[in-house]
Amino acid sequence: MNFNKIKPVFCIVLLFAATPLFAQNQQAKAANGKQFIVDSEIPWQDLGGGLKRKIMSYDPTMMMVKIDFQKGGIGAPHKHVHTQMSYVESGVFELTIGDKKQTLKKGDGYYIPSNIMHGAVCLEAGVLIDMFTPMREDFVK
Repeated sequence: MNFNKIKPVFCIVLLFAATPLFAQNQQAKAANGKQFIVDSEIPWQDLGGGLKRKIMSYDPTMMMVKIDFQKGGIGAPHKHVHTQMSYVESGVFELTIGDKKQTLKKGDGYYIPSNIMHGAVCLEAGVLIDMFTPMREDFVK
């Protein structure tokens, strides 16, 4: 087998496979310290499962993130060290925080202490605005 013919094809496949992730990381990093946040200038990152995310701005102490949910989209139960506060910009969501469950709609909000299990189910398509402290380093890696 002639490996010289395989190497260029292999490199091209890696380049195309890595490009979307690289672009998303660069876009996320561009939000670092952004003072004026113009929604239309920030591209969506497709998270799959009916969810998209925009990292609006952040510094080491806090981060603002916009999450778009399609109806039926699920924010799988998880926990993190970050304190989180969120605002329901639109839609209807069933939130679970610890052992409590609540349906929230446009104009409502919620607070999640550090290391508390939480998740969301989107009942009507909508958008959440999440604030984290400190910032979510995992979102920009």
